[in-house]
Amino acid sequence: MMLTIQALLLSVTLPCLCLADSIVMVTFDGASATTHAFTELNDPVMGGKSTGTWSVDNAGKFGTFDGQVVNVPSLSAPGFIKAAADAQFPDASSAFGGDMVLMVRSNTPSYAGFRTTFVSGTLSAAYACSGGGSIPFSRGCFKAKFSVPAGESFSEVRIPLSSFSDKWSPATGEQTSTCAADADVCPTRKKISSIKRIEVWAEGVAGKAHLEIQSISFEAASTATRPTAGLALRGASSRVKGQPPVASDTCAGAVQSGLRYNISTRDTPETVPGGPFNASESLAEVVCCDVRAVAFAEPRFTFAAPDISLFTQMSQDGVTTFYDSVCGLPLFRAPMGRTLAEFQADTNEHGWPSFRPAEVVYENLISDTSKSGGFVKSKCGTHLGTYLPDDKGPRWCMDLSCIAGNPTAANSAQASKAA
Repeated sequence: MMLTIQALLLSVTLPCLCLADSIVMVTFDGASATTHAFTELNDPVMGGKSTGTWSVDNAGKFGTFDGQVVNVPSLSAPGFIKAAADAQFPDASSAFGGDMVLMVRSNTPSYAGFRTTFVSGTLSAAYACSGGGSIPFSRGCFKAKFSVPAGESFSEVRIPLSSFSDKWSPATGEQTSTCAADADVCPTRKKISSIKRIEVWAEGVAGKAHLEIQSISFEAASTATRPTAGLALRGASSRVKGQPPVASDTCAGAVQSGLRYNISTRDTPETVPGGPFNASESLAEVVCCDVRAVAFAEPRFTFAAPDISLFTQMSQDGVTTFYDSVCGLPLFRAPMGRTLAEFQADTNEHGWPSFRPAEVVYENLISDTSKSGGFVKSKCGTHLGTYLPDDKGPRWCMDLSCIAGNPTAANSAQASKAA
């Protein structure tokens, strides 16, 4: 009888809530088709100490997922927290080939363990999302990572459906097979037509995690590649040969063609270790976007190569603005508060372009300045370099490959206003 009832439920077609070409799955505004009860679930592993909460702000119309992921003593590895909603969600099949779109904000934007899942094609969503395809009959829980930009406003975060996989490790949350490598693990049009559970996770990374969610929707490829808030965000259809695999790609878009300072001629990973990288990945694609290379930099003194010659291409009597190589956001303006010769001396001493506090466009950076060696990235997810203070004070040491972008019209206006 239970199977019969479930079959009847699945045969009912929900109306498609389409707003601005979006198929809305989750809101917190009271709409009956999209307002669902989320339940917070902590790591059930014996000895797990991760804890979290879920609440809804009815006035602000958003849900809040909050908690802390800590190491499981018996495993010496981080656990997880998550919030899950079971429902008969709208048919999202028309978004096949596009993105899942989250409207979110966070006061812990540097937390690197945010993930989301949706479930289809399985009798037990809970069982599938505990096994991740690693145990019998646990396929159908599709998982992908995402990051949240810094800022007080809700931001649109796009996750290409091609970055989801229903084979991942229940111990770490990391995908064991990627959609890019194995089509069998990819979401299909049929799968996204009958989603029965949606989850948000903080997993595999110890630390405080806070996420506020305004909505979750799906968008087709025709709308998924539109620029949003001045950022050239990537949809599944905009991937190009040479980009890192989706599961390893941290950037919000493809690396620009025609990068400044002749950087686009560096069309191989060069001497960057730590592969494997795609043979067709450029230096910028590896250093700026491939998470497998996050601990590595472009070759030292790349800026001084004869065909690049950064100093000769900078304004000799003014200020040069350096832009994100993916989305064109202004990131640094130099020299500021010092001479060009002083900027050059600092850069020559370190071996990579080096910036001081007055030269940083702070609103476009996510920078770990709590310790020397903290990674620096842009709001677009582009890995830029490292925070390395010295005896003169704070210093941002960047890969020229990642700050050689061309601005969009909107970003040019932002840079001019900052000046």
